[in-house]
Amino acid sequence: MYNDCNVEIIGIDHGFGNMKTRNTVFKSGVKTFDEKPPFGTEILQYKDKFYLIGEGHKTFIAEKDGDEDYFILTLTALAKELKERGKSEAQVILAVGLPISWLKAQKESFKQYLMKETVVEFKFKNEPYRVHINDVLVFPQGYAGVSGNMTQFEGTNMLADIGNGTMNTVFINNHKPRADKYYTDKLGVNQCVIQIRNSLLAECGSVPDDELIEQFLITGTANISDKYLKVMRDEAYKYVKSIFEKLSEYEYNPDLVKLYFIGGGGCLIKNFGEYDPERVEIISDICATAKGYESLAKAVMKNA
Repeated sequence: MYNDCNVEIIGIDHGFGNMKTRNTVFKSGVKTFDEKPPFGTEILQYKDKFYLIGEGHKTFIAEKDGDEDYFILTLTALAKELKERGKSEAQVILAVGLPISWLKAQKESFKQYLMKETVVEFKFKNEPYRVHINDVLVFPQGYAGVSGNMTQFEGTNMLADIGNGTMNTVFINNHKPRADKYYTDKLGVNQCVIQIRNSLLAECGSVPDDELIEQFLITGTANISDKYLKVMRDEAYKYVKSIFEKLSEYEYNPDLVKLYFIGGGGCLIKNFGEYDPERVEIISDICATAKGYESLAKAVMKNA
């Protein structure tokens, strides 16, 4: 029976666009410096390097342990979440996830990647942290965000988790996920950003900052000319249409299947999608998956 109140279970959602914990969200960008950079406050110091956090987005890679970035982003997430909990030193169990289709092949290597140092000392925003990583538990991405509400999934349901890099889809039938019906596609929000950028360059001759494009996708509008807005809206509608077309390939039928969207891409469905709100639900809590990882980890440790 797990009842150690001295151990912090911290869920981290390692997105290609944003990192999420229960209480924090920040961009998945990392820039490395040999000396402390003159600008920026979100600076992590680890060993003899300085890392500026939140600049840009993490480049899509098929294996999250393929470089050092996600380890540095994990340390940042730990610092931010521990600060929320009023701590700078803690024993920690990390609760994380991988796209469903990658889980079997990458679970162990991702765990070892995050546990390469069981005691980690670093500074974030000039504050020292000391973290003892006792264990890493790896769960299926997306499903974790609704795992605590399985009672609502009566009949046939489809859950689509749209992140920045991938879309993960799983069927949930009568409160249970289908082990034989899950999919991972490189159809995340960044694909929409790329399409918008390319179309703007072709039709308008210039491209705004990605930050403006991202805000447009979140809010559905932007303070730019109608010419640019039209191009951006057209591409956003095309992208959302492609999402529904892909789900249809996986036997999505709106008359028979209740559809749920989770993840940052849910705002695009809301702003640019055509759907029956009685048959489609958008889960807006961007931290839902990180919270779900913690709940799943607590259940595992309780039964250990």
